[in-house]
Amino acid sequence: MTRRLSAVTYLVRDYDEAIAWFVDVLGFMLIEDIALGEAKRWVLVAAPDGGSRLLLARADGDRQEAAIGKAAGGRVAFFLHTDDFARDHAAMLAKGVTFRELPRHESYGTVAVFEDLYGNGWDLIEAR
Repeated sequence: MTRRLSAVTYLVRDYDEAIAWFVDVLGFMLIEDIALGEAKRWVLVAAPDGGSRLLLARADGDRQEAAIGKAAGGRVAFFLHTDDFARDHAAMLAKGVTFRELPRHESYGTVAVFEDLYGNGWDLIEAR
């Protein structure tokens, strides 16, 4: 039997603003955008070289709205691997991405924490 994690739900305020950020800023691909009725959509985005997809889910109600930007309780929630840290770091800075720290060199590679459009923490990592 084969199993894999195919998608992770990612809460958003607005589908289109989230799609624009992931596609235009991070260079992700829009995999699917299907209307489901009652203003709901099935929206999947993914990094161009694979990995798990993000299911962009518009928050419904006060409880979900309050959870936007709080993935992993403020810890780094997502890990974006790259084959060229310097290239991607510079491109992200040029597009206005906020990094919480300067790049650092760890035993596992070069890394820096950045924030997405809602303030969730992400690691940009070039593994050794």
